Amino acid sequence: MRTKPSLVFCIIMDVVGWLTYLLPFVGEWGDMLWAPLSAYIFYRSFGGKVGALGSIINFVEEAIPFTDFIPTFTIAYFYKKLTDKHLNQK
Repeated sequence: MRTKPSLVFCIIMDVVGWLTYLLPFVGEWGDMLWAPLSAYIFYRSFGGKVGALGSIINFVEEAIPFTDFIPTFTIAYFYKKLTDKHLNQK
């Protein structure tokens, strides 16, 4: 069974996605390189349906200009935590 990534890891991954804005004139161009890498890391981190769907959402969020503020890794962490908790209660 795959273990879910830690909250710290998810926050770090979201911050890395935001870092491209710190470099002048890099912003959205840096995201073109980061988007596929981030989606791959997302899929490998979460796996299964959450990883597959989330990696697509993550890729689109990173590739579309001015949407980097959405913390997809952190949202997925809490989603996975809530769904795992719900499944364990049944």
